[in-house]
Amino acid sequence: MQKQSLSQLIEWMKTDETIKDHIQHWHTINEQQAQTNSFPAELNEKLIRALMDKGITELYTHQYSAYVKSGCEKRNTVSVTPTASGKTLCYNLPVLQSILKDKESRALYLFPTKALAQDQKSEINELIDAMEEDIKSFTYDGDTAANIRQVVRKAGHVVITNPDMLHSAILPHHTKWVSLFENLKYIVIDELHTYRGVFGSHVANVIRRLKRIANYYGSSPVFISTSATIANPQELAENLTGETFDLIDNNGAPRGKKHFVFYNPPVINEALNIRKGATSEVNELASRFLNEKIQTIIFARSRVRVEVILSHLQELVKKELGPKSIQGYRGGYLPKQRREIENGLRNGDIMGVVSTNALELGVDIGQLQVCIMTGYPGSVASAWQQAGRAGRRQDESLIILVASSAPIDQYMIQQPEFFLEQSPESARIHPDNLIILVDHIKCAAFELPFQDGETFDGVDVVEILEYLTEEQVLHHRGSKWYWMNDAFPAHGISLRSASQENVVIIDQTDISNVKVIGEMDSFSAMTLLHEKAIYLHQGIQYQVEELDWEEKKAFVKEVQVEYYTDANLAVDLKVLEEDKTSSHPCFETAFGDVMVNAKATIFKKIKMTTFENIGSGTIHLPEEELHTNACWVTFPVQTVQEFGKQPFEQALIGLANVFRHIAPIHVMCDRSDLHVVPQMKATHSEQPTIFLYDRYPGGVGLSSAVYQILPDILNDCKKLIKSCPCSTGCPSCVGSDLNLDEKAKTLTLRLIHVLRGGITD
Repeated sequence: MQKQSLSQLIEWMKTDETIKDHIQHWHTINEQQAQTNSFPAELNEKLIRALMDKGITELYTHQYSAYVKSGCEKRNTVSVTPTASGKTLCYNLPVLQSILKDKESRALYLFPTKALAQDQKSEINELIDAMEEDIKSFTYDGDTAANIRQVVRKAGHVVITNPDMLHSAILPHHTKWVSLFENLKYIVIDELHTYRGVFGSHVANVIRRLKRIANYYGSSPVFISTSATIANPQELAENLTGETFDLIDNNGAPRGKKHFVFYNPPVINEALNIRKGATSEVNELASRFLNEKIQTIIFARSRVRVEVILSHLQELVKKELGPKSIQGYRGGYLPKQRREIENGLRNGDIMGVVSTNALELGVDIGQLQVCIMTGYPGSVASAWQQAGRAGRRQDESLIILVASSAPIDQYMIQQPEFFLEQSPESARIHPDNLIILVDHIKCAAFELPFQDGETFDGVDVVEILEYLTEEQVLHHRGSKWYWMNDAFPAHGISLRSASQENVVIIDQTDISNVKVIGEMDSFSAMTLLHEKAIYLHQGIQYQVEELDWEEKKAFVKEVQVEYYTDANLAVDLKVLEEDKTSSHPCFETAFGDVMVNAKATIFKKIKMTTFENIGSGTIHLPEEELHTNACWVTFPVQTVQEFGKQPFEQALIGLANVFRHIAPIHVMCDRSDLHVVPQMKATHSEQPTIFLYDRYPGGVGLSSAVYQILPDILNDCKKLIKSCPCSTGCPSCVGSDLNLDEKAKTLTLRLIHVLRGGITD
């Protein structure tokens, strides 16, 4: 029987009764021709020949611009173009040109993952081999053998690493890297958008230390960065590095026609607005494409989901294709296995791959024809990265976003214009968070003594140096501040956390192989690592068997359950200082410092498919204190009187629940990073208030961003509630912790109406 083409299957989706009724929106992006420039006149002949051997006869406009700006004019650049648009040449060309001109020239490449670093090493080495030049390019990470490390330090023209290795293994030992730092011409930061929140704030300080050491050895490197589509790439690059940047966004790469389909599974419980599971819908759709031998990538948000979809699909297509033609791809797989899967996708031996967001970054897997997302990935930037995996240069491709019942999925699927018309997320960092800054001042002082009057990349740190001297960490002698502690500071500082007192998570599923799988700040641990909590790590479910609070250790075992846990936090929140305020007719907003005293009291077990409460338990933990930033919205007594006390309380809780879902989208963070607390009588004002605070000591800029863009967030809160098809309010809009009478939804909308100044639209 003749196989159907992708065009025929697209037609089938548009006409088939069981499919078309659930298509919420069909968006077509037309093809685009390549826009190119000839090779720059000064580009080395050997480099031109190597490019032509790869079939590259011209440069896309963005590649040409990046080369001219960073290679010829020596300006810092940030290139923002879609997936598979040839961003790699934006940095490889200027770097290789520089080394061909001067063999002493060096470059440092930073990638967020090892897989990406290995991939880019292959890419640059292909060009080097084609040029037949003696240029050494090495990866330097935890897997680099000890005998190779010395060669990398002495002779590596291009050193490819990640921020964690730079922080703990390169900068503290800079005296072993003299040839790199003395001749450092370029620093490449790929996948810039991944450096946000706490991680980005740490990396910004690692880069401050890197610049300080480069300066000590007499070099002043040019930064070249590349990013997926975010709202503020230039601002992020400048905040991350403390330098000014030129934005390059004139994408010249060709694009085939793309169909973006928003698919909403059928409702199976109308009262609660619960839909058929996204996973089973994805399986049915994917098996149809795979059985027609159309290369397809399926994205799922967790490891568990990847394995579930994979086993179902292998079963569904084994007659047509054989189970080996469908593979999984996630962080837990060994590097050799991942390389084999990547090769299989490139050469067509593998027809389908089910992946976590591990394949969202620029690992080379060729270009597939269909991309199916199991639920909204959490940010518009992520969704476009995943969508970019489908569609060879000029070929037609299909992207299907299959929604779950989760509020965020339902909001996205019913507001396609929000997704399609803009990239609303700005990546936020706060490098001057005091806790993070103090940690890196320690590291910097260990690396090189501070001089009197020296700033840390423009930040006045004399008070911190004096504090560390009082604590007997530093010693002031003559005109310098010296490290005097026995400890090695970088080893005690994780780039993934802002807290110094972290709970270590120990996996004891296999008693013969007990291992540490992660860590968490103690404030978050109260609600996520209490005994009997279900903890998710890279998609795998673990149950917390024991939490040793004194020793800060959580012992976990792998489980497979159909519920998650959600802990109640009794929060007492005091405003310490108001930094900014703004008054409106019916409410006030403010931003400032707060002290949060929290005690975890009880936890609920909530069924994944229906959000039903299926059990609970008590938590026995001491109270924790958190000094952080918050923004808050305060309502005057007259607003409460207009509603009536009980209806107003319903509306306040409903609005807080919607804030929980919408605010993280706008500030590009995880839901657990930004906590929302409604209070009917706030301590500082004795008025009803909703607080949104950063879940990290000192804050990382999230609530500050919310304060600035509150009107946009309110507008989207209104849209989420209005677009929900439930009649009275449900877990997908105003929440499950309300007495859902007829008024819950109406009351919450009315309160938003008040906040928006009575605007009707």
